[in-house]
Amino acid sequence: MTVPPPRFRLIGMPTDRNSSFERGAAAGPAAIREALWSERGNAAAECGLEMGSDFLIDDMGDLPLAEANSDDDLMRDAVAAALANDAVPISLGGDHAITFPIFEAIAARHGPVDILHIDAHPDLYDDFEGNPRSHASPFARIMERGLAGRLVQVGIRTLNRHCREQAERFGVEVIDMRSFAPDRVSAFDRPTYLSIDLDGIDPAYAPGVAHAEPGGLSVREVLATLGRVRGPIVGADIVELNPARDLNGITAILAAKLVREVAARATRNSQSGSRDG
Repeated sequence: MTVPPPRFRLIGMPTDRNSSFERGAAAGPAAIREALWSERGNAAAECGLEMGSDFLIDDMGDLPLAEANSDDDLMRDAVAAALANDAVPISLGGDHAITFPIFEAIAARHGPVDILHIDAHPDLYDDFEGNPRSHASPFARIMERGLAGRLVQVGIRTLNRHCREQAERFGVEVIDMRSFAPDRVSAFDRPTYLSIDLDGIDPAYAPGVAHAEPGGLSVREVLATLGRVRGPIVGADIVELNPARDLNGITAILAAKLVREVAARATRNSQSGSRDG
């Protein structure tokens, strides 16, 4: 019996209302989408699976967010609708604050799944600049509610005292850049959610972010890290693209590549129970 290709639902979340320092990430989903569907690009992921034949991505466009608290409900409901239709949601930010309502929907459907979080920053602030829903705080909100089974953070290079204490409080596994190697990321064999902040990647490869931090991951290191995920992928987000700071669209192109690579990895894992790294 032929197994049908899994479906993915692409959901744009154009909001940066919870950004600190500089806004601009609300324009990210449109830029990623343009790169993803551009004829300049390629439908194939590096493993050889092809978008459109081996896996299908339904582009739902951008949510009509209104810069209000009700936006959380819209984001949560859109992800829940994708899951109810047996689609894997891939959400495009927008700033990293979107991950909290997204993950509320993920946890409501799947229970406390594991999270692989790629970022320069741990985003564990209890209350950043008076805003507990800041893009610097989503993982504090997730962990304090017991929504995740395991949180592994890769690429971190801005771990201050407060966030170190928060990581200890919540039992977060932090793999900072000083000691990073792909094989230091233990394998994810349980259902896993991926959260990719583009500033986790070195600004030489991803300049189009508001909080560029030198000394980050290379593209190849990100792909090797994704290869450590061997269990089911239940959802993903790619966040913090600021097109106003991008150079020749290179960060948007990278984000579009990551959409394909995440979908291809999820497809391989779901169809063959892949155990290769």
